[in-house]
Amino acid sequence: MNKLNFLKTEFPKLVSALSADTKGEWGVLNAQQMVEHMADSISFGTGNNNQKLHSSIESIGRFRDFAMSEKEFKPNTPNALMPATPLPAIYSTVKESIVEYEKQIEAFIHYFESNKGATITNPFFGDLNFDEWTHLLYKHAVHHAKQFGLL
Repeated sequence: MNKLNFLKTEFPKLVSALSADTKGEWGVLNAQQMVEHMADSISFGTGNNNQKLHSSIESIGRFRDFAMSEKEFKPNTPNALMPATPLPAIYSTVKESIVEYEKQIEAFIHYFESNKGATITNPFFGDLNFDEWTHLLYKHAVHHAKQFGLL
């Protein structure tokens, strides 16, 4: 499967079938919060969030190896950037959240098209180029699609 196509086309189609308050098979986010979480995650790949590295220098190689592998994120994988109790949804509807997700994907693609060879720091996995970010975001989207029974 083309990972970028999945992020641009398939993932938004899949999540559009969910009600905003649908709960996943694990975790604390409802469907709308998950879509907004994915939009935030994508925004890290545009450089707009100015994220610093949260992983130790000693662990970054091991974390990066996992990120670039085909191994899936485990259910309930902790995220140090997310509060234990989810923040309320920002947008009024899940459809608006999906539109924001789509805007972030387009901004991500545009950034790397305009900045060939650039790398952007991921807060957990270090400096990633376009292909690495795409792989990681795909892996992340598949994780959440499975969480909500969409794959």
